[in-house]
Amino acid sequence: MMKVMKTNLLNKILVSIVMAMAPWVVSLAADSTPAKSDPAWLTDARISIKSNKYDQALRQLQSANEINSADWNNLMGYSLRKKQPPDLVASEKYYQAALKIDPSHRAALEYYGELLLMKKDLPGAEAMLARLDKACLFGCEEYSDLKASIAKYQGKK
Repeated sequence: MMKVMKTNLLNKILVSIVMAMAPWVVSLAADSTPAKSDPAWLTDARISIKSNKYDQALRQLQSANEINSADWNNLMGYSLRKKQPPDLVASEKYYQAALKIDPSHRAALEYYGELLLMKKDLPGAEAMLARLDKACLFGCEEYSDLKASIAKYQGKK
């Protein structure tokens, strides 16, 4: 009888914890994949980027001109960093703008960290990794990717 009561109490506690965390977990999942409600410019730019068509993505993003969007600024920075030749100065400005709008924007933190490695700024990249660690709480792909990029960079030294 006592064992059943303890089990019921533990089950109630676990259910309470799961219910309390459910909205937070859902928001994490929504953040990691494109939503059907994403604006067309965002979807179009992501498709161009996935196809390595960075100049096309830049034209699409410039046409949208969503300067108050962290996603827009992040994708501008990413496209400028990835195009040939890269424009690291402009890319950095867009990453900084994205992080000013949303200081915990995971993609911007990862990509800005990678840009800093390109500029041979290991302490700056490590600072982005530390910010990602706080933004992800239980770990995330962006954190793992930047951590791997830093490890690879350190191996090249």
